[in-house]
Amino acid sequence: MSELKTRSGLSYGVLAKRLHMSTSTLHRYCTGTALPNEYTPVERFARVCRATPDELVELHRSWILADAGRGRRADRAPIAEQPSAVEPPSAVEPVVEATVLPVVEPVVEAAPAPVPSRRRRHALIASAVAVVLLAAVVVVVRPGIRGGTDADGRQASSSASAADPAPPQSPTATPTGTPTATPTPPDTAPPPFTVATRPYVYADPCDQHFLVNSAPAHVGPPVGESDAPRWAAAFGAVPSGQQLVALTVQGTGAETVVLEALHVRIAAKGAPLAWNDYAMGFGCGGGVDTKSFDVDLDRGSPTVTVKGGQRDFPYKVSKSDPEVFYVTAHTKAHDVRWDLTLEWSGGGRRGTVRVDNGGTPFRTSADVGRPGYGYLLGDGEWIKRPER
Repeated sequence: MSELKTRSGLSYGVLAKRLHMSTSTLHRYCTGTALPNEYTPVERFARVCRATPDELVELHRSWILADAGRGRRADRAPIAEQPSAVEPPSAVEPVVEATVLPVVEPVVEAAPAPVPSRRRRHALIASAVAVVLLAAVVVVVRPGIRGGTDADGRQASSSASAADPAPPQSPTATPTGTPTATPTPPDTAPPPFTVATRPYVYADPCDQHFLVNSAPAHVGPPVGESDAPRWAAAFGAVPSGQQLVALTVQGTGAETVVLEALHVRIAAKGAPLAWNDYAMGFGCGGGVDTKSFDVDLDRGSPTVTVKGGQRDFPYKVSKSDPEVFYVTAHTKAHDVRWDLTLEWSGGGRRGTVRVDNGGTPFRTSADVGRPGYGYLLGDGEWIKRPER
């Protein structure tokens, strides 16, 4: 940040005024004595200083690493306590064996007791009789199930039908065999990385537009990028014309994860929204184009294509080496609901991760011919703007 400030030729006072923060706060950020809790003020600072797309990506990566280092000390405490939390499962196994062995051994040793009482002797005799009768039933039922081939074949078949109620008892024997036939459960472990999504990235403070199905008098004033999700949810706003989404992918462990490919999926497509178009800024200059990947939502089968000189997938990420991807989706003829799918592999595993707007698809609508409004600072109201 200090290098960008020096290169811009702007003073701390001028930069702080443009960023709507105090001069002392900005000075602490640039000298490294303080770290912003969110990346948004850092990105706004970089855009005012005309940072290049590569510098924006590197600055975002540096902030992620610095923010992760800020919480390392807190992260180590629970890790040190894990052994005590893991030991109880090992203590459970002896309990299982203790409940099985005592039940089996007393039954076997009860028969040869040296001086059995008269009551126990009657019980043993009754048990022996029951075993003999059970064996006799088994002998009688089995031939009936197999069926005879002699002159009494009809009786054998009828006995098999009469013995049909016996097969439902076969499931009692299956539990002993089912463990070997149980299929391997699917891999439900979480992927070894996280994806943080910013659904409304402002390529320029004046570049972002939203479609809202309300008159200007019922729409709140424009907001910055950090407040855009809340503003869009409050007014049911939909990105107008295009939507720039930022994906920050960072590993959760020391191992390297390979990001194989990024795909786009169209969930729904319809006629463009006939709503009013509201600009988040008015009268601003040009900004820095940070998009790396492009999606044309008007194509029959949209794909994620490389833009801005960026290389295509695959990429590698880990806990100490995150990556930031900018994806711009645009449309001139439709109202489109869409999301992304990230393919990955690592640690002998592979899979896909769905990337969307907090559990729902992203939504972008064309804005051709829609009434446009801008918000001039100091006026406190939306005014009709010239056709773009």
